[in-house]
Amino acid sequence: MEILGYILATLIGLSLGVMGGGGSILTVPILVYVLKFDPKQAIALSLAIVGATSLIGSFGHYKKGNINLKVAYLFGPFAMIGTFLGAKISAYISGSAQLIFFALIMIVASYFMFKGRSEDDDIEEVKKLNISLIIAEGIIVGIVTGIVGVGGGFLIVPALVLLAGIKMKEAVGTSLLIISLKSFSGFYGYLNQVEVPWQFLGIFVVFTAIGILIGNKLVDHISNRKLKKGFAIFLVIMGFFILYKNRSQLNFSHNLIYSKNQLSSIVTSK
Repeated sequence: MEILGYILATLIGLSLGVMGGGGSILTVPILVYVLKFDPKQAIALSLAIVGATSLIGSFGHYKKGNINLKVAYLFGPFAMIGTFLGAKISAYISGSAQLIFFALIMIVASYFMFKGRSEDDDIEEVKKLNISLIIAEGIIVGIVTGIVGVGGGFLIVPALVLLAGIKMKEAVGTSLLIISLKSFSGFYGYLNQVEVPWQFLGIFVVFTAIGILIGNKLVDHISNRKLKKGFAIFLVIMGFFILYKNRSQLNFSHNLIYSKNQLSSIVTSK
């Protein structure tokens, strides 16, 4: 199963390289359902994997001039703060709740990918930055990242295009840099909550790095529209699959949020 997991890791990197997001949406299900990690551990590892892989991928985009550092420096710090807060909040949410929330995020993301933008819709001129909206988006996406381990590229890329007015390929490259920053912040927030298998993590990152390097080469030659439609179908299937696997936990009042006694135990142990 580990060999299959490593092969799938390449697809995670490929997704990040081509679309600037989607990596963690693949990573968490692979870690949970293929490699049998605990949900919380999988979410923490996902942040480290996607963070490292996105950082590697961002170098290729930087060489191509596809990273807007001004936007990254504005969006990134607030996203990091939000991710760290989300990771801390997750200590009081059950693993089943995190997976169910994750599945719902996947289904919502699929809608935006189906809706999508035309490849010819790139904005030609950079408009004035809507700073307040970019900051708000950074914090919100960061909190979601910390809670469910989603890098948020599928939210960051549209935000950069609409709020910062930058072209699609530039949004993809900038998204990778932002994802790496906030993913590392979220992983740091999980370090005292889960045990980290460092050797496995290192090998997995190597395979995702191979995928993202391939993705960087393909990004100029592949149809983003067709790729997004196919990926959206995958999101719908996986989202409902995760909901089905956790159907017994859909009693929100009892199973999803920790009970008062469980919370007391968590707080006492810290």
